[in-house]
Parts: sequence; structure tokens; C-alpha cells
Amino acid sequence: MSESRSRKPSLFCFGLGYSALALARALQEEGWRITGTCRSEARREELGALGIEAWLFDRERPLADPAAAFAGSTYLLSSVPPDAAGDPVIDLCGPAIAARRDLVWAGYLSTTGVYGDRQGGWVDEKSALTPSGERGRRRVEAERAWLRLSGLPIHIFRLAGIYGPGRSAFDSLRAGRAQRIDKPGQVFGRIHVEDIARVLRASMAKPHPRAAYNLCDDDPAPPADVIAYAAGLLGLTPPPLIPFAEAKLSEMGRSFYDDNKRVRNDRIKRELGVQLAFPDYRAGLAAILEAERKL
Repeated sequence: MSESRSRKPSLFCFGLGYSALALARALQEEGWRITGTCRSEARREELGALGIEAWLFDRERPLADPAAAFAGSTYLLSSVPPDAAGDPVIDLCGPAIAARRDLVWAGYLSTTGVYGDRQGGWVDEKSALTPSGERGRRRVEAERAWLRLSGLPIHIFRLAGIYGPGRSAFDSLRAGRAQRIDKPGQVFGRIHVEDIARVLRASMAKPHPRAAYNLCDDDPAPPADVIAYAAGLLGLTPPPLIPFAEAKLSEMGRSFYDDNKRVRNDRIKRELGVQLAFPDYRAGLAAILEAERKL
């Protein structure tokens, strides 16, 4: 690495997926060096075309030399989900991460699923972690594993449902997959991918090790309302309401309806000074459609 390149602020991402890449691209525009991992050679080539050096990584393909892979990176983010055996990053790279003493900031992307079902009630970062299902329980254990890494300036980010360009109600409507499922009283939280990057960047600028932050917008809403609004923006007739018991959902899709809660996001505003670009799904969907029409 050249001397000039080594002086660039540098972020290493375990899992350069949808959310992490949004942060990576924003930082690249500020002159950051980005490296990380992905799970396929095709993805690695895509990242290379974006100027991002990546290594293949999963539980079956550990990094040959983790310390060398993220040498020079003083910021670290993991968006890799836990599996039945635990968190692959912690299991395979935990000692190498813990050995780093030059990390300024580390982040782990978790989920608001750790709070479980609250029958529509409100939760915040001080609420007990009472996950309803196996995926939520794995996330709780992964959060604890990251917090156990001694001396690591770790920050936990609990994400609501993620949407954005290429991953919104517009895409499911256009593909003919959208369903307006009627489960009275059910609401979901959501967060635009650009606001995820916004919150992460704010935390990186103002580290508060061991803090947990909820990432969601200001308007937990029934998913059927989101589909109906998106259909209206496209000039389409919304799909008919389908009772939850009759909906054709995968086991995973049905499991999302096990939890019903409203998530507070005051902490990102109070401690990090974040102003959401998309405080509700209406603003987020309108911006996505406007950007599409400019292409």
C-alpha cells in the first residue's frame, strides 16, 4: 500500500450487502478506502468495479489471514447474520478483531426483532430483549458476543425493515408479488437504506462504545397501507386485502407477523443529531420513484 493510500480513512465491512454498501459508497465520495467481504466471486467482481477490494468469506471459507485483510482499517462494520452455530465473524475472526488496538469505531447491524412481540406497544433501547423466534434469539446472542470482545469500541444498531431503491413495495408490485395482508392492529417499523448510512456515519463521527441504537423511521405502519400507497404512486389499483390466515406466505414471511411493536428512534436524534431524510414510508417511496423517473 502506498503512503498516500495508507493515510486515507479506511472501513472494513464484513458483509458488503445492501446496507453496508450504501455506507461504503457514501464514504467513498468522501475519499475513504473501503475493503471487506462477500460470499460470491460474482459479487467480488462487482465490488472490484466499484473500487472496493473484497475477500470471500463465510463459515466454510474463513479468511486465511484476518489480521492482514483488515490491516490499516480503523473502522469496522459487520452485517453478517448469525447462523445456527453462532456469529461466523466472531467465531472465525473474533481473536484477530479483539487484538486490534487502533480501531476507532466498530459497528454490528442487528435487528429490532430482538425485542420480540409487544402487541403493538412501544419499545426503546432500554427495553428488555425478549425475542419471539429463533432468528431473534440468535441475534441477541450475537449482540452479546460482540459486546464480550474486550476493549472493542462496538456499537449495536437494531434495524427495522430495510427498504430503498431496488428493494421496495414498487418492486413487489411490478413483479406481481405484492400482497395486502389484513391482520388487524399489526404494524411494522421500517428504515430507508440511505438513512441507515446516515445514522452509521453520524455514529462514526461521534463514537459512544457499547451503545445500542434503534434504526427506524417515525411512522410504524400496517404493511397493507404501504403497498396501497406505493400502488397509488404508480397509478395502479392496490391488490385486494387478504386475511392473514388465507395469505400465501413462506414460513419466514409468516414469522414476521409474530411480532407487533412500535420502535422509538429518539436516541439517534438526541445523541447523534440525526435528522432522517425519510421520516416515513411516504417520503421514502416518493423519493425512490422520483429518482427512477430521472434515470
